[in-house]
Amino acid sequence: MKYPIHQAVELIAGTAPLLLIGMPIEIGALLVYSVAIHLLLQHSTVDIRLGVLNYFWTIAPGHRHHHLASKDKGDINVGLFTLFWDHLLGMLVINRPQPRRGEIGLAEKNDYPKTYLAQLRASFDRTRLN
Repeated sequence: MKYPIHQAVELIAGTAPLLLIGMPIEIGALLVYSVAIHLLLQHSTVDIRLGVLNYFWTIAPGHRHHHLASKDKGDINVGLFTLFWDHLLGMLVINRPQPRRGEIGLAEKNDYPKTYLAQLRASFDRTRLN
């Protein structure tokens, strides 16, 4: 989950340089649309099989392991659009079986809120951080 401020800063940092060098607004809109579609493919639970492209493009098979609840197995596959850095840094994990229920998210936090607003509030609750 991204916090609204994090999302805003990321959006501004990613688009401001392009707008400052004169990118047409139509191209910016196409870019935003493309990123939105890419993020849906990246975070879907659909079994996407694109052959060799799975090793280069960060769609679900090459990204889902980034969200594993396990501190030992998760937080890998860091590439946003490509798996270039994952290959380069030796962090690539791919072709692991689809995570089962409970393997994605926060480990040992079974009571964590389910709604977006409750999750935002919980992140500022010191009793939930430990």
